[in-house]
Amino acid sequence: MTHPTLLVIAHGSRDPRHAATVHALTERVRAERPGLRVETAFLEFNAPSVPRVLERLAAQGADEVVALPLLLTRAFHAKTDIPSVLREARTRLPGLRVRQADVLGPSPLLNATLERRLREAGVRPGDVPRTGLVLAAAGSSDPEAIAVIAEIARELRHTGWCAVRPAFASASLPRTEDAVRALRAEGADRVAVAPYVIAPGRLPDRIAAGAEAAGADVVADVLGPAPELARLLLDRFDEARVPVGASLSA
Repeated sequence: MTHPTLLVIAHGSRDPRHAATVHALTERVRAERPGLRVETAFLEFNAPSVPRVLERLAAQGADEVVALPLLLTRAFHAKTDIPSVLREARTRLPGLRVRQADVLGPSPLLNATLERRLREAGVRPGDVPRTGLVLAAAGSSDPEAIAVIAEIARELRHTGWCAVRPAFASASLPRTEDAVRALRAEGADRVAVAPYVIAPGRLPDRIAAGAEAAGADVVADVLGPAPELARLLLDRFDEARVPVGASLSA
């Protein structure tokens, strides 16, 4: 095979909506770049697993794979789980070259996807100056990941929202409902909640429930198979293929 295979590695979930959304996203990636082989694997709960897909690719004659974590921040899965799985695969499959691409966030394309989902949920441009925004992430115990979410919230504040607060569904505080109430207390006329998660599942459901309990005016959908997100996957794939110090045009 002359071109690397893109292997998208998702976390996985018992919720069938998760895998369905991941597959819809990878289908959009294929449509964006015809001819690129795109495979999907999961760390847990769903099949196929990462080792099984890599074994199949090696058996079919693949010689290079770009493994792309379908993750928004560099937390435990990106720093530990996925590198460990890929190291084991390299040992077992010495003829297969495997590179790990960077995680997806932060990126202007993710911010554009958030804006798309908020528009689809009913936020009009004229609403933004009087609307407080909750950027609701899954949550992590990794300080680096939490700092990234906080920085994205600060960046979004400069795009016209009257205020922006980060929130988390697990592992970190504040929770979505607390952030909604805080924005109300600060005087926001309206409050919108934007889930900073890729696919449906237990934690996104927790975000939605918290938003509803606190009386948020708008709750956007998860990022899902948006065209901006598909382009971001291809950007990370291309970046991983370029040796350090080289340029895309070289």
